[in-house]
Amino acid sequence: MSELTQDERIEKVYRGDVLGAWTFVLVLWCTLGFVAWATWDLAPNENVRYLLLAMGGLVLLFNTAAIAAMVKHYREDKAFIYGLDLKNLDAMRRRGAM
Repeated sequence: MSELTQDERIEKVYRGDVLGAWTFVLVLWCTLGFVAWATWDLAPNENVRYLLLAMGGLVLLFNTAAIAAMVKHYREDKAFIYGLDLKNLDAMRRRGAM
């Protein structure tokens, strides 16, 4: 197998980070959905239920938007962000630190 170029290495690490970020978002949505379902009958009345749903929705909205912004920033600046990481990783490997 041939050695990957720096751009290919950067793309590989970036894709892994994007997959991890969106997996986190999916798990968060599933978790909050389950919590809403499991605790629905614990709320004292309908108004509290809908307030809790709205607040949970805001948490999902803001977290999803934050992850989307982070992924966009990483895409725009991935050569700089991941280039530094890979440079340091290579230096550590050469020193035998890993």
